Amino acid sequence: MRHKHGYRKLGRTSSHRGALLKNLAIAIIMAEKIETTLPKAKELRGYIEKLITKAKKGDFNAHRAVFAALQDKEATKKLVEEIAPRYAERNGGYTRIIKTRVRRGDAAPMAFISLV
Repeated sequence: MRHKHGYRKLGRTSSHRGALLKNLAIAIIMAEKIETTLPKAKELRGYIEKLITKAKKGDFNAHRAVFAALQDKEATKKLVEEIAPRYAERNGGYTRIIKTRVRRGDAAPMAFISLV
């Protein structure tokens, strides 16, 4: 039983889950809106919001911390220089999850996750 367990395993190993979240984070930074399964979207929300909070400082160490998590120069630059300054006055709540449909192949609940 879960009983307050801290995160969703998403049916993957630890390294696979980390790579999945990293790739989803890069995708949402570049496109600003993506469609994925609801559990993935809910797990991504905490991951991307922590990155945006780090990036809001805008200094060199923010660049390094974000790049360490993403390993993508373009996404890091866009996050620190374009996206994070938009949320300077906002204390969290940078993303929105909208439930969309049930995927036909496996009946997985799908959702859009977008930056507010």
